[in-house]
Amino acid sequence: MKILVTGGAGFIGSHVVDALVEAGHTVHVVDDLSGGRIENVNAAVELHRLDIRSAEAAALFETHRYEALFHLAAQMDVRRSVADPRFDADVNIGGFLNLMEAGRKAGLKKVVFSSTGGAIYGEPDYAPQDESHPLRPISPYGITKLTTEKYLYYYRHAYGIDYVALRYGNVYGPRQNPHGEAGVVAIFIQRLMSGELPVIYGDGSQTRDYVFVGDVVNANVAALGFGGSGIFNVGTAVETDVNRLFGIIRDRLAPDVETQYAPARPGEQMRSILDYGQTESALGWSPKVDITSGLNLTVDWFESLAKVS
Repeated sequence: MKILVTGGAGFIGSHVVDALVEAGHTVHVVDDLSGGRIENVNAAVELHRLDIRSAEAAALFETHRYEALFHLAAQMDVRRSVADPRFDADVNIGGFLNLMEAGRKAGLKKVVFSSTGGAIYGEPDYAPQDESHPLRPISPYGITKLTTEKYLYYYRHAYGIDYVALRYGNVYGPRQNPHGEAGVVAIFIQRLMSGELPVIYGDGSQTRDYVFVGDVVNANVAALGFGGSGIFNVGTAVETDVNRLFGIIRDRLAPDVETQYAPARPGEQMRSILDYGQTESALGWSPKVDITSGLNLTVDWFESLAKVS
């Protein structure tokens, strides 16, 4: 297939691109490199350094007639979305609609969308949270992800464009940016490797569903082959609290470092855990990498990067 991947120079997107290339697809990438890195981009793809809101990005659909769109590009900083919700909506909704309007005029057949689990569901009424759990986003970022899912439903019924929305847990792994807001695993690793003291906000009992990037890539590939439309969780159904997460990384890199705590951040969600039963039934997907193995693979990558530099 001829596929466009937005955000294909980023953490998750670049891994998805690698898998699609390996599967024999023709892949183009749109990325403005505001968060992605050009060295992440597979040499076999054509890179278009463009903003997804631009007329030039929209024009690619008419020129190249993509059959599928993997949409990973986003304004993903929750705190920035709160500080500037208009910008957040402009990128995450406006940019998406710019591409979809162009795509539906040019024969686009399928969209695989990177959505979010925790930011859409909010604090759990029950755990693990399945796709039927009440949707209570409390950040503009979560609202834009949910809005995009609703637009995908609209384009499916109005224009016959199939879609799969993948609601991720907390994704971690090689190529994650240690300087962003969302990558606590990368932040802990980078700070421990540089001799800094990482800080845990709150008492560390807050939990997340940490899912390894390789498993997320497999879910994306499975979604492309799915013959229909739907919304699916991509998580592990395992809760890991921040204290345990930090402890695994610390024991690998700096066992003598003491845990540093700071006051909890206002409004931080305390629990997030995703049920993947529906994803397993429909896509044949389940997570393969446990948290300890995944963290060790991630540390290995950061150490190899440090040796090169």
